[in-house]
Amino acid sequence: MKRTFLKTVAVALASMAVGSAFAADITGAGATFPFPMYAKWAEAYKKETGTGLNYQSIGSSGGIRQIRAKTVAFGATDAPLPGADLDKDGMVQFPAIIGGTVPVVNLEGFKPGELRVTGPVLAEIFLGKIAKWNDAKLAALNPGKTLPDQNITVVHRADGSGTTFNWTDYLSAVSKEWADSVGKGAAVKWPAASSVGGKGNEGVAANVTRVKGAVGYVEYAYVKKNNMNFLQLQNADGKYVSPDDKTFAAAAASADWFSVPGMGISMVNAKGAESWPVSTASFILMYKDPADKAQSAEVLKFFDWAFKNGKGMATELDYVPLPDSLTAEIRSKVWSQIKK
Repeated sequence: MKRTFLKTVAVALASMAVGSAFAADITGAGATFPFPMYAKWAEAYKKETGTGLNYQSIGSSGGIRQIRAKTVAFGATDAPLPGADLDKDGMVQFPAIIGGTVPVVNLEGFKPGELRVTGPVLAEIFLGKIAKWNDAKLAALNPGKTLPDQNITVVHRADGSGTTFNWTDYLSAVSKEWADSVGKGAAVKWPAASSVGGKGNEGVAANVTRVKGAVGYVEYAYVKKNNMNFLQLQNADGKYVSPDDKTFAAAAASADWFSVPGMGISMVNAKGAESWPVSTASFILMYKDPADKAQSAEVLKFFDWAFKNGKGMATELDYVPLPDSLTAEIRSKVWSQIKK
């Protein structure tokens, strides 16, 4: 499966590089979080329909800029736009896929998920207050483990990122100090003295892999792709859980999607014994009255196909596909607002 996944990403990257040669291809840009999924869907969709997807994996902030500049048919963001911004821009927003953001580490001698951490202690690591892996607070959470006397380097996103928005949303939910001193956003001022930035989920994964003693945060598909070590997290019910499609789905189970304008709900720190604490959706932005209605219609055809046929592919990569009941509501309540 790993070879297939890497081939899928390689095919998608190759198509991006020559995207201008295919005038009929769908154009989109934004979040790196869902890129592995969109690449896999795009490869299958092109084989079936002949229509390709030229998707630029440039981060959520870049995707918002591109759709506002009207250089792409859709933007993708993990940091949903507020209803007021959607109204001002004349856009609609809907979720396309659900996944999870995962704390990853570069520590020798430990298996993935062997070490545990709580939200408040994780916040102290990212605040720079816990700077050594053998800190007493980490040792207390991992009895019987010999933690190394090794400096911690925080690896974060260097670009405007929806992954960062959701990560800092989580840290704000579990730590008042983080909420008061740093807060949440697509880009924040990282307080840890020892820290390094990386562009995209790809850049963070590469830096964590390169720097001994590093800790960072990436979407789960990048954990699998790079065989990365991760920490178990304590959830809102006090249970320690590992990231996978089941724990992401558990967090999404009680989501009330239409409770806020633009369906932009937060799933961080969701209740439930099996819920992964940093689960999130990735969203699509489109114009209600698009300048290129034919291209916009092709976008809807692509996501309609993906919602109907892409569930198995999503599960293979440990994303969570949207339930049929929700996609039916998206078609009737959201897509119906887009002029054909």
